[in-house]
Amino acid sequence: MIDSTGSETSSPSNHSGDTHPATARRTPTPIDAIAERWVDTLVRLQPAVGTYIGHNEANDRYADYSPAGHEQLLGEVRSTLRELENEKPLDDVDVVTLADLGSSLRLTLESAEARLQLRDLNVIESPSQEIREVYDLMPTETVDDWEVAATRLSNVGIALDGYIDTLREGIREGITPARRQVREVLAQAKKNVGEDGFFYNLVRSAANPDSSASPLIPGEPGPEAQAPDALPDSLVRQLTHGAEVASAAYDRFAEFLTQELMPAATEHDGVGREMYALESRKFLGATIDLDETYEWGVDELARMVAEQESIAREILPGATVLEAIAHLDADTSRKLHGTDALQRWMQETSNKAVAELSVSQFDIPDEIKTLECLIAPTNEGGIYYTGPTDDFSRPGRMWWSVPEGVTEFDTWRELTTVFHEGVPGHHLQIGQAVVNRDKLNTWRRQLAGTSGHAEGWALYAERLMQELGYLDDPADRLGMLDGQRLRAARVVLDIGVHLGKPRLDGTGVWDAAYALDFLRKNVNMNDGFVRFEVNRYLGWPGQAPSYKVGQRIWEQLRADYRAKQGASFDMREFHRRALDLGGVGLDTLVSALAK
Repeated sequence: MIDSTGSETSSPSNHSGDTHPATARRTPTPIDAIAERWVDTLVRLQPAVGTYIGHNEANDRYADYSPAGHEQLLGEVRSTLRELENEKPLDDVDVVTLADLGSSLRLTLESAEARLQLRDLNVIESPSQEIREVYDLMPTETVDDWEVAATRLSNVGIALDGYIDTLREGIREGITPARRQVREVLAQAKKNVGEDGFFYNLVRSAANPDSSASPLIPGEPGPEAQAPDALPDSLVRQLTHGAEVASAAYDRFAEFLTQELMPAATEHDGVGREMYALESRKFLGATIDLDETYEWGVDELARMVAEQESIAREILPGATVLEAIAHLDADTSRKLHGTDALQRWMQETSNKAVAELSVSQFDIPDEIKTLECLIAPTNEGGIYYTGPTDDFSRPGRMWWSVPEGVTEFDTWRELTTVFHEGVPGHHLQIGQAVVNRDKLNTWRRQLAGTSGHAEGWALYAERLMQELGYLDDPADRLGMLDGQRLRAARVVLDIGVHLGKPRLDGTGVWDAAYALDFLRKNVNMNDGFVRFEVNRYLGWPGQAPSYKVGQRIWEQLRADYRAKQGASFDMREFHRRALDLGGVGLDTLVSALAK
């Protein structure tokens, strides 16, 4: 849920103030106009995109997820690409936009040629989740907001029926997702059905705002989670009808998954080298040598293990990693009890980082010094960031999806997560791009970029905080390495499974069972979380390695930049230039900073 930042023309700065250096307003070019029209097209055809960036004019609708809707989108992609290719860049900003938007459009066409939309179903990022999750970001402050939500609820059935039509076309063509993904999505879909499901709970929170915290943002509601004091009875009836429609639609979807897609789904989790290479390029914005990256991942994992073992002995002389973890888990001074305490700690930790880093290390614009730390409405176990709207009426937010039954949290494990999702991680990266409207079009500020760019920066930010002394406590450093080890392990796992690599123990080739055993040995986490993570990698090829591979590219980029700058290298200036670019693929990032 992210991407971000950086400008080629910022001048070096050694000042220690906390304001973003002023830049001259740039005159928009024909290429900017094409990019702006493309954003408008996406908002029109994919309204959830508009909700995400705060363009709320289409919040009462859904995309057309049917084959016809997909063809309409492809027509717009081709038309926009033709326009773009007929223009010449007028400045360095145009050069980046031309390269990155063109690459994104071409990858969309390549994905369509590979018929990927026909098997677009997985446990974390597919229309099944998007249709439900869009309500997490919709405004709910006024009666008008809830009227819009009621209309969108009444359209859930149309959206899901179109999605079913696309998946049925995949069945006819023999292009289907893995059975494992179907089974897991079926379980998710059932959580949206009935009076205890998401949609009925959403309506109850609107009709009875004082009865409990809104399920949209439990614990410490942010401003958009607040329903008005009372809704008209007619609107409550409309919302209730919408919940009935949405619940029934997910019930039909669950039946389709059970009766039609499950029998047709493939038993194979791995997608093969050709499809994997395409997915990898989509998530990185770069082409990598998959075999070399796999071997690098094996070496990087070994390095993480050795570093963890060394820190474990600092924590408890002679201890193994597991013994050091057990020692820390027994330390009551490092525990939080309940989601309210977790939310407060997240917010306090984030506020402190923003205040200190804006003085010493980064030019943090005033607009992004606010970051809301929230408990998510779901219980899937993930932690994620959503960017601010273009006008900052909705600030950037860090969300924690706490699994059911989990009530205790260890600060030593999670400190680095706050830096990853907040500042100097995603919030600084994405927020700075949104601020940079004097140079960047809306595409570059809000929508462009890749997982490799965004998540690579966030892992880079974790290591940067270690460099800056924020992880001097060996326990906090061990927590950071726990995450870094996970990211290294999944480079190996993801490429191993999808390319059918030989197992590391020499007993055969990678498969789901070996992947689960491998991850269990490399992370210290709840087994339900580990299972979810493996299912995620199996159903979303190429995404998980983009974090660590992206970090690798970011670190190499800084080393190259430092070597070229020599004694004049300024870390603050490097970060500002890189982040001012906005969201880009990693190949574009490297070429832009090479100038």
